[in-house]
Amino acid sequence: MCVGVFGGAASADELRPAYLQLIEQDNQVIDVHWRVPGRGENQRLALNVLFGSEVEVLSQPFERNVSGSNLRDWKIRREQGLAGLAITIQGLEKTPTEVLARIEYRNGATLSHRFSPEAPSYQVPLQPGWSETVVTYFVLGVEHIVFGIDHLLFVFVLLLLVRSTRKLIATITAFTVAHSITLILAALELVVIPVPPVEACIALSIVFVATEIIRGQQGHPGLTERSPWIVAFAFGLLHGLGFAAALGEIGLPQNAILTALVVFNLGVEVGQLAFVAAVLVVWQVIQRLPVSIPVWAHRLPAYVVGSMASFWVFERVASFWN
Repeated sequence: MCVGVFGGAASADELRPAYLQLIEQDNQVIDVHWRVPGRGENQRLALNVLFGSEVEVLSQPFERNVSGSNLRDWKIRREQGLAGLAITIQGLEKTPTEVLARIEYRNGATLSHRFSPEAPSYQVPLQPGWSETVVTYFVLGVEHIVFGIDHLLFVFVLLLLVRSTRKLIATITAFTVAHSITLILAALELVVIPVPPVEACIALSIVFVATEIIRGQQGHPGLTERSPWIVAFAFGLLHGLGFAAALGEIGLPQNAILTALVVFNLGVEVGQLAFVAAVLVVWQVIQRLPVSIPVWAHRLPAYVVGSMASFWVFERVASFWN
């Protein structure tokens, strides 16, 4: 998702999570897949995976750059296999990004773990725990909506559009139901749609609602202002596909697919409601200030957000051919 406004790729890459996958094979062999966000041509974030001293490296990493990421694959061997393996992400404490790890045991059980700058080390447990999956995917859901500025801006323009509490509840509910439907369908691969067109359409949804706000301010309210829940539901289906794309980069633990999917979606909802609450609180504070807000200030947000989203539309459409 987009994590910057007009900022360069470097700032966006700093917030994209790296991804580590470990798959335990027979004979204590472990396949390692390591993906790090790129930073321009032939550059990458300075992150490296370190294992305990008892690990034997069987092959040198096969390295390539794909779709803005640096990929490395290699094999290691450890007498005890995955259980108890110590992992440290070198350099993580110096970046604002995170590392999402998917660990698959030889018996097919899987677990997910989230490395952060505050906790760059981890020891693989004997067996995956249910609680760790819940925490990891819930936090991932919250962070995805918080750092997904395009999703937040869509919610923001909906808030600008809605004038009553009843309509606000109906609109947010419609958006939630819609993106939950497509998130589940896409995550389970019942619906498969290429990501780039979805990203472009998400930006276009912001442009559409911003335009409707401007039309209403000019005295020409449309269906969107009269029945915002209809637009929220329609475009919510698109946003759900965007959420699923982010989840698809990490994968779902095969032993807890439903749990991970539900708590990820719950995390998205919590992050979304927290944002709505914050906007409403700020608006209440502004209204209580002993100052007169000029008319142009009421109109400015729709123009600013619409311009930003228009830029994203062209940028994302242009990426179709990259």
